[in-house]
Amino acid sequence: MVTIKVDNLINFVSEVFSHSESSPEEAKRIATYLTTANLTGHDSHGVIRVPVYVRWKKMGSIVPNQTPEVVVDTPSLAVVDGKFGYGQTVTPVAVRLGIEKCKKAGLAAVALRNSGHLGRVGDWAEMAAAEGLVSIHFVTAAGSLLVAPYGGVEKRLSTAPYCVGIPRQGQDPIVLDFATSVVAEGKCLVASRGGKKLPTGALVDADGTLSEDPQVLYGPYTPDGPRDHTKGTGAIRAFGDHKGSGLAFICELLGGALTGTGATSSDRRFANGMMAFYIDPKVIDTSNFFDDEITRYTDFIRATKPIAGTDSVLVPGDPERKTRADRTKNGIPLPDDTWAAIVNTAREVGVSEVSIQRATS
Repeated sequence: MVTIKVDNLINFVSEVFSHSESSPEEAKRIATYLTTANLTGHDSHGVIRVPVYVRWKKMGSIVPNQTPEVVVDTPSLAVVDGKFGYGQTVTPVAVRLGIEKCKKAGLAAVALRNSGHLGRVGDWAEMAAAEGLVSIHFVTAAGSLLVAPYGGVEKRLSTAPYCVGIPRQGQDPIVLDFATSVVAEGKCLVASRGGKKLPTGALVDADGTLSEDPQVLYGPYTPDGPRDHTKGTGAIRAFGDHKGSGLAFICELLGGALTGTGATSSDRRFANGMMAFYIDPKVIDTSNFFDDEITRYTDFIRATKPIAGTDSVLVPGDPERKTRADRTKNGIPLPDDTWAAIVNTAREVGVSEVSIQRATS
């Protein structure tokens, strides 16, 4: 493991993307969002993505410095085309538009299509919650066949994230953010680069055998080489049997088909689609009941007697708060294989050895 200070990691990753044709502003934005994912413990959506993003950019799947286009604009609804720009650039535009419309109308919907990888969806729920708004997000990744539907062994779904954010008065928001698969693809990536191992039976091979070996998804790979999910013989499993599989299907239809991105399929350009709904609690909650009731019910849940081997019962956001505090203070740990892959990418785009050494100082 190497442990890197938060500011050092942001600055280093910024330099990687600056050397890969992004403007300084975009490079810093990408680096900040990726590092924030690591800060919250979501390493699958953190700086491990740097080699992937740079590879996608070289392939033309992602276009630096894009300005998204608003193609439909009504008082309460918008459609935003990200034009395959980095998700960290185009998604904030779509979310801000949803926030603005919701504050005027009390309710808004924004369809984002053709976005580059938009990162940790919880970031966008937190952005809305900071403005006092509830938000609900259905996401798909077109061209990213990774997950077998319940009862099958072939890849037919993306990891199809689902997220809900709920603001709190004077407290961190409640954010539920998960892939509808047993694990996100990024967690397979982390496991393949020396990080946390996959849960037992997270993957299924072509013959129906359950597995936790990332090679089932990626095929054979070298420690610092690329990971290509099209090369594996197996798939990630949907969580919760038919329930997770069904929710993934709905994410594909709303985040993909409805936004215009398209539900996922093979042999097409990667793009995220996100259908997001924004609600202003102040418009609904005229008696100021909502926040106090959240407090009462949250306390009620946390007070549950824990099962043997568990310290306490948590609510969404609790693990992230703990990890953020620890990593902000002590730095972000990265497996050696992960750091080596990032450094190799940095060298490929022309980052100096001095900058590489400075990152770990």
